[in-house]
Amino acid sequence: MEPLRAAPLPRRLAALSYEAVLLVSVLFATGVVYLLLEAAVGHGHVRLLFQACLFAVAGVYFCWHWIRGQTLPMKTWRIRVVMRDGTPVDLLHAALRYVVAVLGLMAGGITFLWALADTDGQFLHDRIAGTRLISTTPPR
Repeated sequence: MEPLRAAPLPRRLAALSYEAVLLVSVLFATGVVYLLLEAAVGHGHVRLLFQACLFAVAGVYFCWHWIRGQTLPMKTWRIRVVMRDGTPVDLLHAALRYVVAVLGLMAGGITFLWALADTDGQFLHDRIAGTRLISTTPPR
Protein backbone atom coordinates (compact mmCIF):
# COMPACT_ATOMS: atom_id res chain seq x y z
CA MET A 1 0.00 0.00 0.00
CA GLU A 2 1.35 3.42 -0.94
CA PRO A 3 1.79 6.06 1.78
CA LEU A 4 -0.95 8.65 2.30
CA ARG A 5 0.00 12.00 0.83
CA ALA A 6 -1.44 15.12 2.46
CA ALA A 7 -3.54 17.21 0.11
CA PRO A 8 -1.76 20.50 -0.65
CA LEU A 9 -3.10 23.49 1.27
CA PRO A 10 -3.95 25.56 -1.84
CA ARG A 11 -6.11 22.70 -3.16
CA ARG A 12 -7.82 22.30 0.23
CA LEU A 13 -8.57 26.04 0.33
CA ALA A 14 -9.95 25.93 -3.22
CA ALA A 15 -12.20 23.02 -2.24
CA LEU A 16 -13.26 24.96 0.84
CA SER A 17 -14.35 27.91 -1.29
CA TYR A 18 -16.35 25.58 -3.57
CA GLU A 19 -17.82 24.02 -0.44
CA ALA A 20 -18.98 27.42 0.79
CA VAL A 21 -20.89 28.07 -2.44
CA LEU A 22 -22.54 24.66 -2.33
CA LEU A 23 -23.36 24.97 1.37
CA VAL A 24 -25.00 28.38 0.88
CA SER A 25 -27.32 26.75 -1.67
CA VAL A 26 -28.18 23.87 0.67
CA LEU A 27 -28.82 26.22 3.59
CA PHE A 28 -30.84 28.62 1.45
CA ALA A 29 -33.15 25.79 0.34
CA THR A 30 -33.40 24.63 3.96
CA GLY A 31 -34.29 28.17 5.05
CA VAL A 32 -37.04 28.47 2.45
CA VAL A 33 -38.59 25.16 3.51
CA TYR A 34 -38.27 26.06 7.20
CA LEU A 35 -39.88 29.48 6.76
CA LEU A 36 -42.70 28.04 4.62
CA LEU A 37 -43.41 25.42 7.30
CA GLU A 38 -43.23 28.07 9.99
CA ALA A 39 -45.75 30.22 8.09
CA ALA A 40 -48.05 27.23 7.51
CA VAL A 41 -48.05 26.38 11.20
CA GLY A 42 -48.72 30.02 12.03
CA HIS A 43 -46.08 30.14 14.70
CA GLY A 44 -43.86 33.18 15.15
CA HIS A 45 -40.24 33.03 14.07
CA VAL A 46 -37.93 31.38 16.60
CA ARG A 47 -34.39 32.40 15.65
CA LEU A 48 -32.61 29.83 17.84
CA LEU A 49 -34.69 26.98 16.40
CA PHE A 50 -33.97 28.22 12.87
CA GLN A 51 -30.22 28.36 13.58
CA ALA A 52 -30.30 24.89 15.14
CA CYS A 53 -32.06 23.58 12.03
CA LEU A 54 -29.41 25.09 9.74
CA PHE A 55 -26.61 23.71 11.96
CA ALA A 56 -28.19 20.24 11.88
CA VAL A 57 -28.73 20.23 8.11
CA ALA A 58 -25.13 21.34 7.47
CA GLY A 59 -23.94 18.66 9.91
CA VAL A 60 -25.92 15.94 8.17
CA TYR A 61 -24.62 17.13 4.79
CA PHE A 62 -20.97 17.04 5.86
CA CYS A 63 -21.09 13.89 7.99
CA TRP A 64 -22.99 11.98 5.29
CA HIS A 65 -20.33 12.80 2.72
CA TRP A 66 -17.31 12.46 5.00
CA ILE A 67 -18.19 8.92 6.04
CA ARG A 68 -18.28 8.17 2.31
CA GLY A 69 -14.91 9.91 1.90
CA GLN A 70 -15.68 13.05 -0.10
CA THR A 71 -18.04 15.92 -0.70
CA LEU A 72 -18.58 17.04 -4.29
CA PRO A 73 -15.96 19.84 -4.05
CA MET A 74 -13.51 17.36 -2.50
CA LYS A 75 -14.05 15.06 -5.50
CA THR A 76 -13.49 17.98 -7.85
CA TRP A 77 -10.20 18.89 -6.18
CA ARG A 78 -9.15 15.25 -5.65
CA ILE A 79 -9.17 15.30 -1.87
CA ARG A 80 -10.39 12.61 0.49
CA VAL A 81 -10.97 12.68 4.24
CA VAL A 82 -9.76 9.59 6.10
CA MET A 83 -8.71 8.57 9.59
CA ARG A 84 -5.01 9.04 10.37
CA ASP A 85 -4.34 5.40 9.46
CA GLY A 86 -6.11 5.74 6.10
CA THR A 87 -9.32 3.93 7.05
CA PRO A 88 -12.73 5.48 6.32
CA VAL A 89 -14.10 8.06 8.74
CA ASP A 90 -16.90 6.81 11.02
CA LEU A 91 -19.92 8.85 12.12
CA LEU A 92 -18.49 9.75 15.53
CA HIS A 93 -15.28 11.18 14.08
CA ALA A 94 -17.17 12.95 11.28
CA ALA A 95 -19.48 14.59 13.84
CA LEU A 96 -16.53 15.60 16.02
CA ARG A 97 -14.74 17.04 12.98
CA TYR A 98 -17.86 19.04 12.08
CA VAL A 99 -18.51 20.45 15.54
CA VAL A 100 -14.87 21.45 16.11
CA ALA A 101 -14.67 23.03 12.64
CA VAL A 102 -17.81 25.09 13.28
CA LEU A 103 -16.58 26.19 16.71
CA GLY A 104 -13.23 27.13 15.20
CA LEU A 105 -14.94 29.05 12.42
CA MET A 106 -16.96 30.94 15.02
CA ALA A 107 -13.67 31.72 16.81
CA GLY A 108 -12.27 33.58 13.82
CA GLY A 109 -11.37 30.55 11.72
CA ILE A 110 -8.68 29.35 14.11
CA THR A 111 -9.05 25.68 13.12
CA PHE A 112 -8.36 26.60 9.50
CA LEU A 113 -5.53 29.04 10.27
CA TRP A 114 -3.89 26.27 12.28
CA ALA A 115 -2.81 24.66 8.99
CA LEU A 116 -0.31 27.47 8.46
CA ALA A 117 1.65 26.38 11.56
CA ASP A 118 0.94 22.64 11.57
CA THR A 119 3.91 20.43 10.65
CA ASP A 120 1.78 18.48 8.13
CA GLY A 121 -0.36 21.47 7.15
CA GLN A 122 -3.48 19.80 8.57
CA PHE A 123 -6.43 21.74 10.00
CA LEU A 124 -6.89 21.76 13.78
CA HIS A 125 -10.28 20.05 13.53
CA ASP A 126 -8.58 17.20 11.69
CA ARG A 127 -5.95 16.91 14.41
CA ILE A 128 -8.61 16.83 17.13
CA ALA A 129 -10.90 14.39 15.28
CA GLY A 130 -8.05 12.07 14.28
CA THR A 131 -8.72 12.62 10.58
CA ARG A 132 -6.69 14.00 7.72
CA LEU A 133 -7.18 15.24 4.19
CA ILE A 134 -5.24 13.31 1.60
CA SER A 135 -4.60 13.71 -2.09
CA THR A 136 -6.26 11.24 -4.43
CA THR A 137 -4.07 12.13 -7.40
CA PRO A 138 -1.16 9.85 -8.18
CA PRO A 139 2.30 11.24 -7.37
CA ARG A 140 4.27 12.76 -10.26
